[in-house]
Amino acid sequence: MSDANKTPTKSLSMDDFRIMPVSGRPIPAGPLGARAAGAPQDPLGSLADLRDSTWRGAGFNQIWRPFDGLQSQPQQDFFLELNETSEILQFLEIPGDIPNRGLLQADITLHGLTYLQRISDVNVLQEDGKPAGIHIEPGIWATIPQTDNPAEVPTVVRMASIPHGTTVLAQGIATPVSGPPTISNTNIIPFVIGDSLQKITFPEQNLSIPTNFRSPPADIVGITQAMVDNPNSLLLSALAGKTIKHTVALDVSSNPTAPVLGGGVANTAFLQGSPAAGPNAQTALVTSTFWIETVQGAAGGPDILQLQYTQTVLLNFNGLSWPHITVGTLVKSSAAS
Repeated sequence: MSDANKTPTKSLSMDDFRIMPVSGRPIPAGPLGARAAGAPQDPLGSLADLRDSTWRGAGFNQIWRPFDGLQSQPQQDFFLELNETSEILQFLEIPGDIPNRGLLQADITLHGLTYLQRISDVNVLQEDGKPAGIHIEPGIWATIPQTDNPAEVPTVVRMASIPHGTTVLAQGIATPVSGPPTISNTNIIPFVIGDSLQKITFPEQNLSIPTNFRSPPADIVGITQAMVDNPNSLLLSALAGKTIKHTVALDVSSNPTAPVLGGGVANTAFLQGSPAAGPNAQTALVTSTFWIETVQGAAGGPDILQLQYTQTVLLNFNGLSWPHITVGTLVKSSAAS
């Protein structure tokens, strides 16, 4: 692993910081309180395996980017960027109970972790020879207990901040299963905004067709047509030959389906664009699934923890929703502190 992917662990240290209620009534015990009957002993619940950890691995990123037609000959208003990636993802538990004050029901308590994600392109190098960084994301994962207003099952939430000018709150459900994850196919085909059935394919999706509007051949060494056609195929390939004993699926969306009601996306003015002309590149929807997998150890060795994920961001511009898909397979390598 390149030095570019080594982060000093002290950057994640919480030192003596701890969250606790400082005024008002205390968080009650009971069905809707901090320690609900039947709740997991570990306050992080389904997120417990992420506590104070560092994960390293590789993956694939794809994004349809807006392209100013004045810069291109002949004119074209989009560009397909493809990246073979290396990644480091670090988590640190937030000490203490995170109080949420209720008006129409009893107060509740959240528990969570901060995280820092960094993704680099292994084929594009900086002047010092280290992989070029393409994404950095600080955020929080948290558990939310069952509530009665709204009537909602226990959920998890991912709160992400994207330097390009987008913040995301994606909420959903954690599902533990015995055995491997269920990973469905996905695709990068754009479609008419508001109508996912009206798909439009472009020649840039075919790696055998030369184009000036896709990452150049030297920048996509290791990227195959199968990965472009179905980015999730890379996740399935990473599972080949492994025995997955247990999986926790964290399935979250910025626009989740009932009974989960939370979620949303906010964009800067530049991304959102003017009401008359439309967006430059507005993030309209973010969905992702993270799988925390217990992998049987080789030759009688200890089991290892593996983290896989797939994320789809819909970018709206020029009348189409353009999928931006990122996938990764990471292995838990060390404690974060």
